Amino acid sequence: MAFVFTDENVNIEIQSGKPIVVDCWAEWCGPCRQIAPLVDELAQEYEGRVLIGKYDVDDGGDLLAEHNVRNIPTLLFFKDGKLVDRTLGSVSRDTLTAKLDALLA
Repeated sequence: MAFVFTDENVNIEIQSGKPIVVDCWAEWCGPCRQIAPLVDELAQEYEGRVLIGKYDVDDGGDLLAEHNVRNIPTLLFFKDGKLVDRTLGSVSRDTLTAKLDALLA
């Protein structure tokens, strides 16, 4: 199961410097629900190496403005406290695993 990011904890986790993926999503978003099982699977597969979690855009806001997130689903990839990559929309498992592996390199 993916970690749950909130406005209270997301910046703490990002500033920790560890590799992080934030899935900006909403319950009402069809494409978000479509990739949700994949995000959960990858969270388990990469557990201990990459913190992968969900950030509900309906409950949050600071992260969205700071990183100019205008569409969902958007996945933000952080390393050493900095945004290093992003994806927009529903993406394949191969695309995400390639980005996760690059995050760990």
